[in-house]
Amino acid sequence: MRPGPWSFLFTLLLLPLALHAEQTPPATAEQAQIDALEQRLATSEQQREALGAELQASGDGSALLQRLRQENQRLKLQLKKIQAEAPEPLLDDRQQWFAVGAGAALLGVILGGLLRGKRRSRREWIN
Repeated sequence: MRPGPWSFLFTLLLLPLALHAEQTPPATAEQAQIDALEQRLATSEQQREALGAELQASGDGSALLQRLRQENQRLKLQLKKIQAEAPEPLLDDRQQWFAVGAGAALLGVILGGLLRGKRRSRREWIN
């Protein structure tokens, strides 16, 4: 058999894997940054609620509450900015599954044709 079809087939099989590998690392780093900001936002909101309860009990400390509200707003804006900058994936999950299915079907057709070889059956109706 000639080496041409095998190398072409090998290239077709590795193309989706290469595309998926290129997309994964930036998404995980940005996801980790998003998770860290969400965690900081949650702790900041918990502190704000606790200090708000203390403020209602004591009656003073509006400067501290105002500072926490500003930090809260800043963290929310930072989170929205990072989420907006995240790149769109090349293929979504449905398209990836469609590509995998199409590749499997194409591989089946090619392997069926190659394994059939020179055996040819008669294509006539038996009377």
